[in-house]
Amino acid sequence: MAEKRTSLWLFIVVAFLFSIGLRMYWPLAFGDTMSMYHNGQLMINTNDGYFFATAAKDILNGFVSDDLLRAVAAKNASPGLVYLTVYATKWTPFSLESVILYLPAVISSLIVIPIVLTGRLLGNTLLGFLAALLGAITWSYYNRTMVGYYDTDMFSVLLQFTIFYALLHVIYKKDIFSLVLAAFFILIYPLFYAQGMSIVFATFIFVVSYLFLEHMGWIKQEETKAFSDKAISLYGTVILLSIVLMITVPIGIKVVLFVLAALLILSDKLTEKQLQMIALVAFVSFLWFGNVFSMIWGSVSGYLDRGVAREGLHFYQVVQTVREAGAIPLSTVANRISGSMAGFTLALVGYVLLVIRHKPFIVALPLIGVGLFALMGGLRFTVYAVPVAAISAMYFFFFIAGYMRNRYLKVLLPVLGVIVLLIPNIQHIMAYKVPTVMNAAEVSDLEKLKKISSPRDYTLAWWDYGYPIWFYSDTNTIIDGAKHQNDNFIISKTMQTGSPELAANLGRIAVEHYVTSGYKNIADTLFKNGQKDQLDPNLFLAKLESGGMKLPQKTRDIYLYLPYRMLNIFPTVTVFGNLDLMTGKAERKVQFYPTRAIKDNNGVLQFSNGIVFDMKKGELLFGKRKVPIKSFIVTQITKNGKAQVRSQFYHAEGQHVVVFMESYKQFIVMDTETFKSTYVQMFILGKYDKSLFELVVSSPYSKIYKLKK
Repeated sequence: MAEKRTSLWLFIVVAFLFSIGLRMYWPLAFGDTMSMYHNGQLMINTNDGYFFATAAKDILNGFVSDDLLRAVAAKNASPGLVYLTVYATKWTPFSLESVILYLPAVISSLIVIPIVLTGRLLGNTLLGFLAALLGAITWSYYNRTMVGYYDTDMFSVLLQFTIFYALLHVIYKKDIFSLVLAAFFILIYPLFYAQGMSIVFATFIFVVSYLFLEHMGWIKQEETKAFSDKAISLYGTVILLSIVLMITVPIGIKVVLFVLAALLILSDKLTEKQLQMIALVAFVSFLWFGNVFSMIWGSVSGYLDRGVAREGLHFYQVVQTVREAGAIPLSTVANRISGSMAGFTLALVGYVLLVIRHKPFIVALPLIGVGLFALMGGLRFTVYAVPVAAISAMYFFFFIAGYMRNRYLKVLLPVLGVIVLLIPNIQHIMAYKVPTVMNAAEVSDLEKLKKISSPRDYTLAWWDYGYPIWFYSDTNTIIDGAKHQNDNFIISKTMQTGSPELAANLGRIAVEHYVTSGYKNIADTLFKNGQKDQLDPNLFLAKLESGGMKLPQKTRDIYLYLPYRMLNIFPTVTVFGNLDLMTGKAERKVQFYPTRAIKDNNGVLQFSNGIVFDMKKGELLFGKRKVPIKSFIVTQITKNGKAQVRSQFYHAEGQHVVVFMESYKQFIVMDTETFKSTYVQMFILGKYDKSLFELVVSSPYSKIYKLKK
């Protein structure tokens, strides 16, 4: 027994170090890239990380934001992650920057523990060990838990699979320890990743169904312990787990109810009929207080519903533009779940064999199903299937090895199998050199903003940059990585309008209205969306642009953040504001094509996106269609950070402009209306209305303007 326990812990430690070691490749690869460092440490590589990092920083500094939503958002979303970060910073010699950089690698590598233990539960600890090596670094799990990926993803699959293991333990052992173990992880899961509870619900329902079928004798399984004569384990399991799954009930009340129910069940004073009735009441209470059906439907429909809102004003839905929420092909799903199509196929076959031999593993179907839901819902879902796929793939090799007579081959085949499956995943790790969210120069610009601003002030920026702005400038934003619904219209319209007056006035009225309304959705309240007295946004904006609307009193400073990195996503940014909200139809076709010259044939430039530009004739060639351009603009950043602009006029009737940002070696083909936009004029050309804006920060990476009104 002692030897088995020693080998178990040895397997866990080796697998953990293997996972950590491979995750260290990313920081080592960029060890000399100083543009990715800040305060002597590599920066993180996920936008959302700054959401939680800001909350931790505010707690450490004793600061409470004026923006009440920002003040509590991260602590409500994942109090576990925020306070773990706070205490890790307080109780260790590491800085906050170091903690948020390396914490994901440490926490996520703990996944090896439940995977190894699952193998032991199946009677094959070696299987669990080999599966842990694979599952800990498989493509999608690595992507979302690598060094620098500071987000709740480090807990989402770890705790989800730990709960699965605990519930599997309930099926196999049917003892109070298993129930307490499962209850503990179910109770803490929402503190770290509440969104994953819908999968826990589905798994629990599968467990209850399986236990019921086993109790009725419809499933025969020699490897699991039998129920007692009074079926206390079945009904006790339903009662105790139903209590901890009632997510709308305060955790303290659930703990008290769980303890009282456990003592009552263990007292053995209840009849079978009484247990049945209590179990039925508990299960119905779970369905009601767990918001089961609404939560599952909300999770699914949220990722299937795309496009434009159908009721009230017609705002554009953000989920349509998020890459991880888009449907993806089977080959990508296979790569992300197992590292290769071959590995994925082996995992599917292995899972079928596993269920045939070990029937309780059927309760893993929700995790498999969520992973395959990625085909419709997007790539973020693949990660949930990774641990089960790793175990299933390794089971396939052990199943084949079981027919071999040579005892060495029985071990050698699975070992060779895991090596083959590890290779594409390790190759992916070596190739996956993602950059940090911000570079050092961009952070420097935001720190300059911090020096001249107040924590009460707001920065108008696209939602991708909201959290980094919080963290580095200590100013607030009206949209960010979590709050990016209808108010995207406000920022998008500000960025793309050709009217400086509208940009300045809309920014002022939006921020002041947001604060005085108690931080409600700006667009909905400004336009009275869905109400009987709903306004016509077109008339509202026209009045705002013309100066016919009285602006609210200025209570704080407002800044406009225009970064170079928004250049490539600017077409996406414009989608949200280029709408007639009354009809949901695009106001015009926005043409904005960032590109680079790959060939120069006597003044005829071939661009990387296929467009051809004849500099002599002033013509663009879109396929076979020739169109005249109005002008060709060349910009160059001088040593003092100002944009020097040269212009060549071609055709008065031209509807396109070509801009060459010489300092960046970047060409942009755009229509003349987009050329007039706030972003193009104020960032690319450095032109602005000095009566409305003041340039306060300027660098090749960003320009930040202060609204004067």
